[in-house]
Amino acid sequence: MDNPELLWGGIPESWQPLNVACMFIATIGFLIMWWYFLYRWDAAAVETVQWPWTSGNDGGHTRLLIAFLLILIPSCLWLELTAFHVRTDYSWTKWLVIGNLLLVCLGNILLGMFALSAHQNKIQPGTIWPIIGAMMFAIQVIINDGILWVLKYPW
Repeated sequence: MDNPELLWGGIPESWQPLNVACMFIATIGFLIMWWYFLYRWDAAAVETVQWPWTSGNDGGHTRLLIAFLLILIPSCLWLELTAFHVRTDYSWTKWLVIGNLLLVCLGNILLGMFALSAHQNKIQPGTIWPIIGAMMFAIQVIINDGILWVLKYPW
């Protein structure tokens, strides 16, 4: 982009260092979830995890894949969609960006629900850590990007 500062939108310059710190906290939270879900816990135990509102004994990895994809794919597209909005300034392009961010928020909520269900069922030791990781991730994804950035951006 000609002016990368446009990506900050209406976020005041004084908030930017705190926002960057939150990005690192979110990264650590994401890695905590990733580590427990995919490496620390036994694959058979993860497979049994349901959403808190469902029951059953299988499909945990599919649920995990859906939640991770709702985070990873839109996260890869956010920068390009925002740059597209800045370049074209069509009124409808803001909805692409906002919808994209909401998908990431949904993925974070689903990972948190997955972690909560694993904790409630005590599938393995250390089930509290992915919940903590989901909350760390939510600071950036839901609060900073999904709410503050969307509200402050000069659409």
